Amino acid sequence: MKCMYCGCTDSKVIDSRATDDGSSIRRRRECTECGRRFTTYETVETTPILVIKASGTREMFDENKLKGGIIKSCEKRPVPMYKIDKLVDDIKKQIYNSLDQEVTTKQIGEMVMVGLKEIDEVAYVRFASVYRSFKDVSTFMKELEKMIKSK
Repeated sequence: MKCMYCGCTDSKVIDSRATDDGSSIRRRRECTECGRRFTTYETVETTPILVIKASGTREMFDENKLKGGIIKSCEKRPVPMYKIDKLVDDIKKQIYNSLDQEVTTKQIGEMVMVGLKEIDEVAYVRFASVYRSFKDVSTFMKELEKMIKSK
């Protein structure tokens, strides 16, 4: 690691610990040439994931957008935030573990529906009504009947 004070490329690690959220490692270093100390952070490098929308356009995967949609479905429902966070993390892991650099909104929507079905049925139906673009009450009823039969 290059010293920010003198430019020397040799330093020794004095202290190393995980950050509070566990997503990176904080390292306290000392330059072997000038003796000054500095802090570095080591994180996992992820490849960017592109989301292919129904229109064919592509945009960067945004977990905040995913979380916002799930929160909207769970509005005024007794769903604790930790369950929503866990669902978002699970979906994120599925996407990154697929090793594909592109994922469709359809694939993400299906992952959300599977997760919401386990968390809260009303939130599931709310999400399904937007995601599947229910045109009328009969389409809505068909989805409810499928859900009831699966129990």
